[in-house]
Amino acid sequence: MSQLHQRKPLWLQQIAPMLGLLKLAEQTMVAIVRARRESGVVARQMYAIGNQSVLFITVTIGFLGMILVYQVATQVEKILPDFSMIGPAFLQVMIKEFAPTISGLMIATRVGSGIAAEIGSMVVTEQVDALRMCNADPVNYLVVPRFLASGLMMICLTIYAVLVGEFTGMLTGYAGFGIHPLNFLSMQLVGKADVISGVAKAFAYGCAIPLISCQAGLEAMGGSEGVGWATTRSVVNASFAVVLLDFVISGAIFAIF
Repeated sequence: MSQLHQRKPLWLQQIAPMLGLLKLAEQTMVAIVRARRESGVVARQMYAIGNQSVLFITVTIGFLGMILVYQVATQVEKILPDFSMIGPAFLQVMIKEFAPTISGLMIATRVGSGIAAEIGSMVVTEQVDALRMCNADPVNYLVVPRFLASGLMMICLTIYAVLVGEFTGMLTGYAGFGIHPLNFLSMQLVGKADVISGVAKAFAYGCAIPLISCQAGLEAMGGSEGVGWATTRSVVNASFAVVLLDFVISGAIFAIF
């Protein structure tokens, strides 16, 4: 049989990564319920994913909050010099969209690449095969702690990002345009749907990023080149997943509420 006929159909090659991700997600859910984990392993991953990302989130969200308030206030000043709604609108956007999505993209680049590189290195050096020979489930040992830690810490990081963005936006509005700081604490535009949307997005991103990154690492082949490929694939796919989930969840929340 020729090599052409031995190849998988193109459509199967295209959906194979998605099927692999769904299988890994299923194995992760089963391992969470049935398998036992070493004490403290989830806490260590929470520290690596959450605590070590605080400075990264602070700098990124801080500057973006300043830029957003400055740009909006500048345009409002030219058209209608009334800044009374800038603070409430800024808080609403931060909660439902800005904080979770930007934080998710930042975690996809910093944490996702690290997970893929770490697990990919274990695969190419046959450490994962050694786990299987010792009757240890690689999914329970490598994926589950990162999955649980990321899901929890993304919510915490999103709340922290809202506070940072509000603080820097408040400073920019007061120093540059004389907007009273209490204007940025107004909840008049924030509804239940906005809070649910922000929390749902943060949790969805926190679950998707480690699954995609772990899959990329577990499928690494070769040597250092394979690890680099896995890292790149992780960042690209995780970032795309954040954007896609943002669209899906926003549409679902809009349809429900």
